[in-house]
Amino acid sequence: MIHSAKMDTEEELQDLLAQAKQAALFALQAYHLAWTQIHFIQQSDTITFRIETETDNRYLLRVHTNGMSQEEIQSELVFLNAIGVHEGITVPMGQLSRHATYVLAYTIEQGATLYVTLMRWLDGELLNGGATDTQVRNLGSMIARLHQAAAGFVPSADFARPIWGMDSFVRDLTKLERYHDRFLTTRGWDKYQEAAAKIKTMLAAMSTYEDNYGLIHADLHLGNVIFQGETPLSIDWGRCGYGYYLYDLAGTMIGLYPHQRRVLLEGYESILGPQINKEEILSCFFVMIMIENYCNHVSDPREITGLKEEQPYAQAIIRDFLKGDPFLFNPIEPVIIA
Repeated sequence: MIHSAKMDTEEELQDLLAQAKQAALFALQAYHLAWTQIHFIQQSDTITFRIETETDNRYLLRVHTNGMSQEEIQSELVFLNAIGVHEGITVPMGQLSRHATYVLAYTIEQGATLYVTLMRWLDGELLNGGATDTQVRNLGSMIARLHQAAAGFVPSADFARPIWGMDSFVRDLTKLERYHDRFLTTRGWDKYQEAAAKIKTMLAAMSTYEDNYGLIHADLHLGNVIFQGETPLSIDWGRCGYGYYLYDLAGTMIGLYPHQRRVLLEGYESILGPQINKEEILSCFFVMIMIENYCNHVSDPREITGLKEEQPYAQAIIRDFLKGDPFLFNPIEPVIIA
């Protein structure tokens, strides 16, 4: 399997994209599709293409470059197809190949393997110009319903998905330690390390039980939510795994204004009821996910300018987190760490 996060140069990323295009064309032969066009979407944890057909059906083809094993990718689609039958839940459904498999393997020139999957395309629009309170409240309710459905899923003995928690956070920090000087000053990096230490202490003190922990989306930022009018739909489940339910909610809050974070929480609690120690736990996961995002993007030279631009706000959030001051539902002023 191939992990794009380990590629440091633009040349390596472009070579991987070329290989992925070949893998996509190879994979399309294994499906019962009268396809007419293939459109490149983006290169990220997976390399994605939209497939047009002679019918009204469209599909999402993914070439997996996030280091996931064949068993983990298979399990993702099994899970989605299981929760997708619940009333009120719409998720991308995996498609079986002619060989009755969800995952196809393609060997590239260097001898490594690229895995390919096909899913039903979900129509909808990404938010442009901000969300309405109704959309945000509905999003909170949708996340709660996803967690309800996930809690009822019974995995098979060979089900395999990653765990997002202490160990994964420590692994990400190792990568950030290597690359942090691309976008952080020495003092800025010191603050990140302090925040990471506090997060690890809080994670170690958390308990898991069936109402707060299970299978989650784990990457539920607004770029992975589309809307059909006021109705939100979740997409891009490639990172789904085991974790705290409030981790999902915190990941969505990162893309919202403070007022709308409260609206999101109201929507969530309208389905699942009041959450225990919610602001403290959400604040921990908010900063954890923010740092994880930087860990995941810092090795890509195309991302560095954006990371630098975000630091005045990131450092203000870290400052308040370290002081124990509430920040989730309050506006903050950016700070410069020289």
